[in-house]
Order: sequence, then structure tokens, then C-alpha cells
Amino acid sequence: MSSTKPNVIFVLGGPGAGKGTQCTRIAETYGYVHLSAGDLLREEAAKLDSNLGKEINEHIKNGSIVPVAITCQLLENAMNNSAKDNFLIDGFPRNKDNVDGWKKALDGKVNIQCVLFFDCDEQVCVARCLERGKASGRTDDNEDSLKKRIVTYNESTKPVIQLYEKDNLVKRIDASKDVNKVFEDVRNVFNNLKSTS
Repeated sequence: MSSTKPNVIFVLGGPGAGKGTQCTRIAETYGYVHLSAGDLLREEAAKLDSNLGKEINEHIKNGSIVPVAITCQLLENAMNNSAKDNFLIDGFPRNKDNVDGWKKALDGKVNIQCVLFFDCDEQVCVARCLERGKASGRTDDNEDSLKKRIVTYNESTKPVIQLYEKDNLVKRIDASKDVNKVFEDVRNVFNNLKSTS
């Protein structure tokens, strides 16, 4: 991480809203580093010599939520270990606890450019996830898991989006459209972003 504050864009939306797909395109087009909180946790958990990994595995085993301080630590490490200054943080913050933890760990260390909110109809999301599940092998792309994930998203993540709307940080994108049309809307957001670095 250079001496300037890194720019961060939070990427939020329901399961199947297309966050990963769009993040890949943004990374290719605009040179942002795509950080997925879930991927970072899984990677750390797979490291046999990592104390954080051991702690993460305990939470996974017990079905409890990994403490936000760990997630923030992994995100901060990833930013510190990168040569770039622009980051997409995908699937975080998912709830108020995440917001508070982020503020505690990283307030003043980063510049939040915006919250990219992929707004997508629930039925479209479910259909996409079930389709993805046929090929992805993801254990959570089934109807029962999806119903739970959507409830969690509605109860926990939507209030986070409303919180950032008060700060005029949310850029809402209709994610139920065709993937290329969605990216056109994403491009409009990026072309109007003011970099404060």
C-alpha cells in the first residue's frame, strides 16, 4: 500500500445479484483489486500454520460468525500487501456489526469512494444461483440455503445499504438486466467517480 490512502468501494447485493461477475469486469477495466471477504476467510482457513486460520475454522465448525476484527485484519493485510491503491471489497460489510468493526479497524486509513449496490429481484437471484449451482459445486447454491441467505441479506445487509444512503455513498444499479447492460451502468458510475487521492 502506498503512502496515499487506498480507495475502497464496497460491493453489496443479494446472493446471485452478479457481484462477482461485475467485480471481475471492473478489475479488468479499471485496475481495481477485487477482494472478497469470503474468499479471504476461506484462504486463511486453509493455511495450516495460521493462527487466524485456526480461529476461523473453529467458527466454521461451530456454525458461528467469524468475528469482524478477523475479517477486517485480512482485508487490511490484503490491501497492505498489494502494490495498488484501488480496491473492491465484495460482500462486506454485511451487517451493522461489520460496519462498526470496519470503522474501529480502518476509519481514517482508507477512503470509501462509494457503495456499489447491485439491486436485483429475489426470484432472479434465486434462479441465477440455482443455475450457477449446477456448475459451481457451491454447497450454498440450493433452494434451502438460498432462502436463508436471502432472509439474512434482507434483515442484515439492507439496513447497511440504508445507512450508507444517508451519507450519499450508495450507487444503485439494476442488476436484474443482462450482464452487459449492468456493466454499462457500472461504467457510468466509475466514469463519474471522483478520486480523492
